Amino acid sequence: MSRRSSLTFLSGGALAALAALVAGCGGSGGGATAATPAPPKTSSGQPATVGVANTGLGQVLVDSKGLTLYLFKADQSTKSTCTGACATAWPPLLVQGKPTAGSGLNSSLVGTTARPEGTTQVTYNGHPLYTFASDGKPGETKGQGVSAFGASWFTVNSAGTQVSGSSPSSSGSYGGGGY
Repeated sequence: MSRRSSLTFLSGGALAALAALVAGCGGSGGGATAATPAPPKTSSGQPATVGVANTGLGQVLVDSKGLTLYLFKADQSTKSTCTGACATAWPPLLVQGKPTAGSGLNSSLVGTTARPEGTTQVTYNGHPLYTFASDGKPGETKGQGVSAFGASWFTVNSAGTQVSGSSPSSSGSYGGGGY
């Protein structure tokens, strides 16, 4: 009986170790991936409207949920040109009240702009900010370099300029749904 108990214990321990190993690998099968960025915080530790996180493209702006933020090259000023179906595919980063900047960002570059439907969109360095509907979790950058709705979309760095390069998870164009 002692021998059987030892085998059961070892089997349970081996299963626990295997489960931990599988969980640590993530199961993506696609090689090394960037760690999931945490939601941004202000210097006082409060949740931030806009933050910066490390992705496969380097340090880029993220929203309060850690989702990547993009600029739209068709926006030539702080006024958004992305409405209707465009705003469904590329949801604008909206705010009520004053937006806050996370640690590592210049709070003087954070602003807002009025949208045609009466909501308020967050800007950074004069660029209206958007998420991408196909980015399902923090750290994804599938919208990087996508050409849709008449212009290209790019992630934004902490200086407020577009990030060059292509996303490891993006083909550079968005071919579905009429985008």
